[in-house]
Amino acid sequence: MANLPRRIIKETQRLMSEPVEGIEATPNEANARYFHVIVHGPKESAYEGGIFRLELFLPEEYPMSAPKVRFMTKIYHPNIDRLGRICLDILKDKWSPALQIRTVLLSVQALLSAPNPDDPLEHDIAELWKRNEREAIKNAREWTQLYAKAG
Repeated sequence: MANLPRRIIKETQRLMSEPVEGIEATPNEANARYFHVIVHGPKESAYEGGIFRLELFLPEEYPMSAPKVRFMTKIYHPNIDRLGRICLDILKDKWSPALQIRTVLLSVQALLSAPNPDDPLEHDIAELWKRNEREAIKNAREWTQLYAKAG
């Protein structure tokens, strides 16, 4: 971690000493800009009980540019595509250097609690979410059971 900017070191130390409930973020030993992230599906959401693996990478330009975040665990969600890319404004045009890794992870967790079918990456899933939310939630729960279970 010696050649990392001070901000990244401080943010990493804070993540380790004051973890966010339901989120584990561990820097990679070989590259401290790369984090292994686990997000537990929020209670009372379609993803409850799921353990979702993500990767988070801090580009050289961080904090002037947003971290790169993607789901490694398959998920049925209108804002997350088959490659795990996430449609989230703060990862794109609403990024600000005032935001931190912690903020990004909390926003991803919030997206699991409240999918936004009006700004989709997966149009088929978004259409079903709008047309028949109960069916979409059932599918999300099934995928959570299939792909995001511990063990």
